Amino acid sequence: MNRRFRLLPALLLTILPLPSFADSRPLPLGDLMAGEFARQQGDYATSARHYLLAALASGDPRIAARATETALLAGHDRLAARALRRWRLLEPDALPMHAAAVTLALREGEHESAMEEAAAMLARAEDGGWVTLLDVLAQARGDEAVIARSVVATLFRQALAPDDLQAWLQLAGLARRLDDSALSARIEAAALARFPDDPRGRVLQASRLRQDGQAEEAKAVLRALLEAPPLPPDLRSTAARELAQAGDPAAAAALLARGPQNDVSYSERARWLILGGDRDGLLALYREVRRAPGDARPTRKLLLGHLAEALMRWSEAEAWYAGVDSGEGRDLAVTRRARVLAEMGRLPAALELLDALQQNRDADGERVRDSHLLEAELLIRAGRADDALKALDAGLEVFEGDPVLLYARGMEHERTGRIDAALADFRRILDELPDHAHALNAYAYALAQHRGDFAAALPLLQRAHRVAPTSVAIQDSLGWVLVRLGRVEEGLELLRQAWSAGPDPEIAAHLGEALWRLGRKEEARSIWAAGRAVDADNPVLTATMLEFER
Repeated sequence: MNRRFRLLPALLLTILPLPSFADSRPLPLGDLMAGEFARQQGDYATSARHYLLAALASGDPRIAARATETALLAGHDRLAARALRRWRLLEPDALPMHAAAVTLALREGEHESAMEEAAAMLARAEDGGWVTLLDVLAQARGDEAVIARSVVATLFRQALAPDDLQAWLQLAGLARRLDDSALSARIEAAALARFPDDPRGRVLQASRLRQDGQAEEAKAVLRALLEAPPLPPDLRSTAARELAQAGDPAAAAALLARGPQNDVSYSERARWLILGGDRDGLLALYREVRRAPGDARPTRKLLLGHLAEALMRWSEAEAWYAGVDSGEGRDLAVTRRARVLAEMGRLPAALELLDALQQNRDADGERVRDSHLLEAELLIRAGRADDALKALDAGLEVFEGDPVLLYARGMEHERTGRIDAALADFRRILDELPDHAHALNAYAYALAQHRGDFAAALPLLQRAHRVAPTSVAIQDSLGWVLVRLGRVEEGLELLRQAWSAGPDPEIAAHLGEALWRLGRKEEARSIWAAGRAVDADNPVLTATMLEFER
C-alpha cells in the first residue's frame, strides 16, 4: 500500500474526532479516506461526493460539516445542499451550520432563506452569531454581493442589529465593503441618532464633519467630550487626533490629560502641545512627568529628554538621554543626545558619540543608518559640506543602495551644485523604487531647475503626484513646471494648494510667478513679500523677483 494511504486513517482521527458512544455505527473509513485524499489533491468535487456518502452513513455531525464545507469549496451547490440537510438534521442549532446555510443562500440568490438563517444567527449573538454573520456576508462577491447587500439593508431597516453603537457601525462598515456607500451613510446617520450619548458616535460624527470641511462644527462636537466622563484610552487618543486635525491641538492635549496617564498619553500630549506652540503647557507637562512614578525606566528618560529638548533645556535633555544606557531606546537616545550636544556648541562631542554608535556591532541597524544622516546634517549646519558628503558616503558603504541615504546625498549634491551626481543618486533610487514619490520629485525638479528640461520633468512629477497627491513639495514642483510649460491656470491651482499649507519662500517664488504671468502683478508682489518675510535671502525667490521685476 502507498505510504500516503497508510497515514490517512491517523490523519482523519485528528481532523474528525471519533463518533460518540451514543452513535454505534462504524466510521465510514473508505469514503473518508477517499474524500480526504481527493481534497489534499485539490479535487474538491470528488472529495465532496465521498464526504457526502460518509456523512449519510454516519451520525457524526462533524463529517456532515466537512462534506458541506468541501462542496462549497467545489462550487457544487447541489451537493452542498444535500450535505447541509444532513448537517442540520444532526446538529440543528450549530452556528457554523447556519453560517454555511447563509453562504449557500447567497449563492442561490435566496434572500428569504438567507434572512431566516441570519435570524437564527442573531439569536446566538452572545455566542458570536452577529460577528460570524458579518464575516459570512463580507465574503460575498459578484452576484452573491447583491443578495448580501439586500440582507444588510433588511437588517438595517428592521433594526435587527444588536442594540449598541459598535454593532451598527460594523453594519455600516459591511455595507461600505459591499460597495453600497449610500446605505453605509444611512446606517451611520441612524446609528448616531439612535445612540446620541455614546462618545464613539460623537467622535465618528466629528470625523465626518471634518472630512466634509466643517472643522468648526467638528471641534464643537469634540470639545463637549471635555465635560463628559474620561474616555477609554484608545477612544481618547482617537478623539484627540480628530481635535488636532480639526485645528485645535490645545484641546487635543487637554482631552488626553483627562483620565489615567502613561508614557503613551504623555507622548501624545507633548506632540499636540508642540504642534500648537504651547510652551507653557509643555513646561507644565514636563513638570508633571518628572513628578510621576517610573522616571528610572529608559522609556521615561527618553520621554523626559524629548520634553526638555522641545523646551530647549539642552543640559537637562542631555542628562536624560545620557541616562538611557540599556534597552531598545538606547541607540535612539545616543542620536538624540548627539543632536543636543550640537545645539550646545559641542559638535566634536556629538560626532564622537555618533562614531561610537557606528562602530557598535550590537547597535540597531536603523539607528546606525540614521546616525550617518544626523552626522551629515550637523556637518552641513557647521558649514562643512565636503565632510557631510563623506559621512553619507561612509553610510552607503555599510548600507549599500539605501534609498534614504541616497536621497540625502542627492539633495546635498544638488544643494552644492553637483547636479550630475545628484541626478545619478536620484536615478539609482528610481531604478529600484520607480514610485518613490520624493525621489521622483527631486529628480524632476533638478531637471527643471538646473537643466531647464521642463518637458522631461512633467511626467515624472505627474507620477509623483499620483503617488502622493497631498505632498506640498510635489504640488509646488508640478505647479511650477506646468506654469513654465504655459499651462498657467492649471499650475496656479496646485501652487495655491501648496501655499495654503504655510508660507514658504520657494512656493512664494513659484506662486508669484504664476500670478505675474497672468497679469496679476500686485498679487504676485504681495506673495513675494510674504515669502521674503520667511527668508529674505532665499536664492530661488531672489532670482525669481529679479527676473520679473527688472
